[in-house]
Amino acid sequence: MNSATINRRRVISGAASLLAAGSLPLANNPARAAKEFRLVSAPARLTLVGAQHPATEVWCYDGRVPGPEIRVRQGDRLRVVVENRLPEDTTVHWHGVRLPNAMDGVPHLTQKPIAPGGRFTYEFECPDAGTYWYHPHQSSAEQVGRGLSGALIVEERDSVEVDRDITWLLSDWRLLKDASISGDFKNMHDVSHGGRIGNVVTVNGAVRDTFEVRAGERIRLRLVNAANARIFALEFEGHAPKVIALDGQPVEPHEPPSGRVVLGPAMRADLIVDLTGAPGQSFRVVDRFYASLNYRLLNLVYSEEPPLREPSARDHIRLPSNPIAEPALDTAERHKIVLGGGMMGQMRAAILDGKRADIRTLFQNGLAWAINGVAARGHVHEPFLTWSLNRSYVIEMVNETAWHHPMHLHGHSFRVISRNGEPTRHKEWQDTALLAPRERVEIALVADNPGDWMFHCHILEHQEGGMMGVIRVV
Repeated sequence: MNSATINRRRVISGAASLLAAGSLPLANNPARAAKEFRLVSAPARLTLVGAQHPATEVWCYDGRVPGPEIRVRQGDRLRVVVENRLPEDTTVHWHGVRLPNAMDGVPHLTQKPIAPGGRFTYEFECPDAGTYWYHPHQSSAEQVGRGLSGALIVEERDSVEVDRDITWLLSDWRLLKDASISGDFKNMHDVSHGGRIGNVVTVNGAVRDTFEVRAGERIRLRLVNAANARIFALEFEGHAPKVIALDGQPVEPHEPPSGRVVLGPAMRADLIVDLTGAPGQSFRVVDRFYASLNYRLLNLVYSEEPPLREPSARDHIRLPSNPIAEPALDTAERHKIVLGGGMMGQMRAAILDGKRADIRTLFQNGLAWAINGVAARGHVHEPFLTWSLNRSYVIEMVNETAWHHPMHLHGHSFRVISRNGEPTRHKEWQDTALLAPRERVEIALVADNPGDWMFHCHILEHQEGGMMGVIRVV
């Protein structure tokens, strides 16, 4: 590690301490009044699976799962004071928000972790409208798996017209027969395979049988995948939802391929759902991603009320674009990122702490994955890529493993421009791209946010098992 890196981290640590004390406003617009919220991270006992089962000991924000939905308007300045009442350190990462590096919530890289009994103040402006979420980046496989997550909604200044704006935060739990959370976090089977897939799925913190709707209404449904590892492929039987945003960013309205809304961990989708059924009808919402684990999430149940209106003629469902710089593909610098490791993979060794380690040594250290041949542990290490501020980049991501990987870049959004050499239809902006086994995906972006940014798989067991790194923008 060079002295410049050490000095930079000291500066970050010092700035974080001042911000934690609430005495250092951000320099970009200090005159704008912030909308302030407070979050308390603490254990609680909540009913997840119905009154017939015992309550579950969870970790959560403000005594609820998910944490409180934070809603602001595009361009608002947000201030969130986080108090830690957990028995261990924590942080809060504001997933998908293009914010200053010091507010990104990555322990030791962008801030000192919040110790038990401590507080930290996050403050930033929200440049993009859309659906985002928040969660810890400290021991995230366990802390998220115990319930710490919540939705952050940034409303458009000029939005689409709907009757209801609804958020479904989808979580996945591994519960024992007494409804307690299984303590087998970060076991090597989960780390080296598909991650911690649970046996209970909740919508907004509870197992739900029904969701009541009214004939003729139009809803905006914001889906957030807050699970550690579960990938969802939701089918809305009897309905034809249209996707209007992915990972918070507007997209050309379209019906999802094969009628399935596919969301890897951390990914979001905004849907327009026109309720075209009749009063009293019921339709299933089914998750069909895993062939052997198909299940009914819930039923859309129509009330007996008369239709709110005739089938909607309101076709204006395109959202206004967010102010993201368009990458210049013809002059972009190109890089290749290779994902390796896991069971049934071909990785026999990787670089660990600067030295070559065989797969047995990696497993002994709780690692099973690598990016460009390096297995990372902890959040602080030398960047594997250094980008020039405001330059365009195209990154070819190559998944050489037998498993899916939702790859997330902090501090930026990127266009997904091709899959397996074929141009994507919608060139969608995302912050988390799902790669299937052996798939190649190209993304493009302008590196316009300075700092050290995490790049990692958002199957949290894969992240903590080595599939993460740092990209520096200077």
